[in-house]
Amino acid sequence: MPALMICEDVPPGELRRLTKAERDLRVARRLLAIAAALEGLSREAAGRIAGMDRQALRDWVIRYNRGGPAGLSDHWGDGRPCRLTEDQQATLKAIVLQGPDPEVDGVSAWRLIDLCRIVRERFGVTYSEGGMGKLMRSLDLSWQTPRPQHAETDRAAQERFKKGASRKPLRRSRPTTRRPSGSRSGSKMRPE
Repeated sequence: MPALMICEDVPPGELRRLTKAERDLRVARRLLAIAAALEGLSREAAGRIAGMDRQALRDWVIRYNRGGPAGLSDHWGDGRPCRLTEDQQATLKAIVLQGPDPEVDGVSAWRLIDLCRIVRERFGVTYSEGGMGKLMRSLDLSWQTPRPQHAETDRAAQERFKKGASRKPLRRSRPTTRRPSGSRSGSKMRPE
């Protein structure tokens, strides 16, 4: 099978100059390997210079032929798009910030499983609890647990306690200090 031809629009010297200016080390190695292959090295030797095998160099040559030096950079995807539209996300955020109505929703605080149910019922989209947690974080919402408060809490007693707790503590005597012993370990020495 004949070798894959490399586009010669950019001379090897220019590719080496681009290598020196490149900030991404992966792209710099790819440029260096292609420059070496253009100068006459075998594909295997050129790939070895850049720390890749011959087949990996072939794949980068194909991308170089399509896009030039810019085609050698990594193009990472943005990942899977959110299943809710921006309007649905805004509605969900408003629901979370408003909080549940215990009589209607049957809960006193939102749990992820409750939010999964709401999204499934209102928008027809299914989320796992882990996925809902990620969605909440992407909406700048964090997990917060309110301090429990008993229905029969005596607020006046709490205020009296707070006022009493703000007094200065009583002065205590200093603890006695031990005399240093002759040994370094801190324990008494045995008589011989």
